[in-house]
Amino acid sequence: MAKDGEKGEWREFIWNPRTREFLGRTASSWGLILLFYVVFYIFLAGLFALTMYVMLQTLDEHKPTWQDRLSTPGMVIRPKADETFEIVYNTQNTESWDMYAQALDKFLGPYNDSVQAQKNDECTPDQYFLQADSGEVKNNPKRSCQFNRTFLQDCSGIRDRYYGYQEGKPCIIIKLNRVIGMLPGKDGQAPYVTCGAKKEDSDKIGDLQYFPPNGTFNLMYYPYYGKKAQVNYSQPLVAVKFLNITANEDVNVECKINANNIPIGSDRDKFAGRVPFKLRINTNK
Repeated sequence: MAKDGEKGEWREFIWNPRTREFLGRTASSWGLILLFYVVFYIFLAGLFALTMYVMLQTLDEHKPTWQDRLSTPGMVIRPKADETFEIVYNTQNTESWDMYAQALDKFLGPYNDSVQAQKNDECTPDQYFLQADSGEVKNNPKRSCQFNRTFLQDCSGIRDRYYGYQEGKPCIIIKLNRVIGMLPGKDGQAPYVTCGAKKEDSDKIGDLQYFPPNGTFNLMYYPYYGKKAQVNYSQPLVAVKFLNITANEDVNVECKINANNIPIGSDRDKFAGRVPFKLRINTNK
């Protein structure tokens, strides 16, 4: 009998036909609770939307308001086979080096002279290409300077479509990471790239040739104004050709940026202002 009483109490709690209550509340009580939470969450959503709207009004869609920028920009190389930054191939095995040539072809495609002539301007070299805004009037989209593939000469893939890999004189392309507003170099001195072997391999690296001459990043490609403001921007490149590197041995190379207003990167970040990689050219069948 006790169990029947308990069942009756549970049934009456779920639905009481006498008071017309569901789970202890009448329909009007449930309605008021539902209305309260609907109004409460609409208020929270509105407050969140208003906060986001006010915050977005303070942002510039063309450049970040705050930049936690490293004083020394990073550098990267192309081709890059994997995250280990090792370029290893055999001159006698076409498949081992053809992938590097194809990667460079793909990378340099946007730098074809015809493409650059269509979307970018011929600029005055050796000076910054400044494009200031007029007060609140934004000077957007901003123009960009041409960096033609032919500037890389023997490393352009035009004179030698194998980029020297077939004959054991490979080309490596170097670029400096984009940093909005950066003005590298001062007093008219453009930043330039130098490459050398680590101490233990100093007698293996041989002669190097740089394109453009002296391995410079011309000042006319700076400052960079951001992806939205400068949609056609083409990063300047430097190519390094290894003319007579020692074959069949690992050669640890490091390339670095040199500028009179860019500090030397710290040992904690091996890619700050420099890029180390291993190059090995095998000639044995």
